[in-house]
Amino acid sequence: MWLIISGLLVGGMLGFVMQRTRFCLTGGFRDMYVQKNNKMFYALLIAITIQGIGLWILSLFNIVQLPYESFSVIGTIIGSFVFGIGIILAGGCATGTWYRAGEGLIGSWIALGMYALFAAITKAGVLKPFLDKMNSVTVVDSNVSQVTGIPYWLLILMLGLITLFCVRKELTKPKPKFAVPTLKPKFNGVRHLFFEKKYHPFMAAVAIGLIALIAWPVSISTGRNYGLGITTPSAHLLQFLVNGDTKLLDWGVYLVLGIFIGSYIAARGSREFKWRLPDKITIRNSAIGGAFMGIGASLAGGCSIGNGLVSTATMNAQGWLSLLFMILGTWFMSYFLFVKPMRQNKKVSVKPQTA
Repeated sequence: MWLIISGLLVGGMLGFVMQRTRFCLTGGFRDMYVQKNNKMFYALLIAITIQGIGLWILSLFNIVQLPYESFSVIGTIIGSFVFGIGIILAGGCATGTWYRAGEGLIGSWIALGMYALFAAITKAGVLKPFLDKMNSVTVVDSNVSQVTGIPYWLLILMLGLITLFCVRKELTKPKPKFAVPTLKPKFNGVRHLFFEKKYHPFMAAVAIGLIALIAWPVSISTGRNYGLGITTPSAHLLQFLVNGDTKLLDWGVYLVLGIFIGSYIAARGSREFKWRLPDKITIRNSAIGGAFMGIGASLAGGCSIGNGLVSTATMNAQGWLSLLFMILGTWFMSYFLFVKPMRQNKKVSVKPQTA
């Protein structure tokens, strides 16, 4: 019962916060290239730093034993790049598809289904031999502290200083001189705070970092030595629905179900829930993107949360390498979906004026 309740609660908090704050890593990675806006990436660094500091403290008291496993460099690079392509096509990362499904987006339901399906196929189906082959080449140690000889606390301190510099740089940017119009609040009191008030991405990052930290001891209390994770639980949930094996229902499965429930509550409370059917192109991209996400995350050993948020906080080399190539994958696909069409439109609009 504790396994079920704790997983749903932590997932519910995460889904609620991400839906209400629109914390989207896919959009953040894309905007770094398309709009030259690094705000969401800096927010991710805040969440990683907060989680890392907390893990260092918890490890001092032997509450948490940080897990490190060897990993395939080639598998992580290829998988993360493919995953980055997938999240741009799908319009959201692994967590994003879960919480947007809770808002009623049919495209996210399609992407989520394909993501879970191809994660299961890669981890336990016909693509498992390929996964095993990839995991057997270019295998290296993932513990950055052990490899470099730099203590974990010092690595976290260095990350914290970099994060402070980036945050200060962002917050001291000149603000626009014109006033931004705001709508009259629809709600009052507590409901306004929870379901309507707009929050800065950095505040959302603090909340997500704390939730990611809480996930560690809670998950460990159920026998699962890890924090937040999306890909394997999504695959396990699909496998359970197919074969009914209750052994697959671990803490992670209830975590992802909690994300969906928390997002649904947030969307209902803010009157943002609405069934929305996408066009044919979006349906196609969602399906292809979801498949790429499932295969890529399985090859990389994690998604934008498992690698990009959690493993990075443990100073795991796989997490940081994955984050780098995940971003490169989003930039690659963003060029074809956003940058190239914009450049072509500019050329078309300039030609009549020149004539």
